[in-house]
Amino acid sequence: MEFLAAFHPKVIHFPIALLLTYTLLEAVGAILKKELFSNAAYILLILGVLGAIAAVQTGQQAEHLFENWTKSSGDLLEMHEKYANLTVWLFSFLLVIRTAFIILVQVKKKFVANAVILKYIFVLIAVIGCYFIYETGEYGGKMVYEHGVGTKPMMETSEE
Repeated sequence: MEFLAAFHPKVIHFPIALLLTYTLLEAVGAILKKELFSNAAYILLILGVLGAIAAVQTGQQAEHLFENWTKSSGDLLEMHEKYANLTVWLFSFLLVIRTAFIILVQVKKKFVANAVILKYIFVLIAVIGCYFIYETGEYGGKMVYEHGVGTKPMMETSEE
């Protein structure tokens, strides 16, 4: 499964874009009360969660492949991993409650009147998730740009 490690830098940008756009569309849908935006947001949430899971899987492979961990880069990795996992869990939780919400609205049409408050709660949870995405990228960027983790020169050093 080492071949997955090479995909990590390529895969990570998809869930970032999808989940940030999800948050924006969820907010627009809640404010404008337009189901078109909410439905599009839901699709992006599904794709974003799947992409985030793929990013975590490829990241774990990249971690095992890299051998030149120092105390400093290892500490950054721990924080990067912590926020990546928080991101996946939070948006997965959001996907589950968002799906339950859709099913509930379909079953009980009268629930729709009180749904606006719930939509704002989805937005709030998503904004917290955006903070987790930011922190994940912050620590990942420091690993790469300050310690060279995953870069070609560092990978060649680990092979010697």
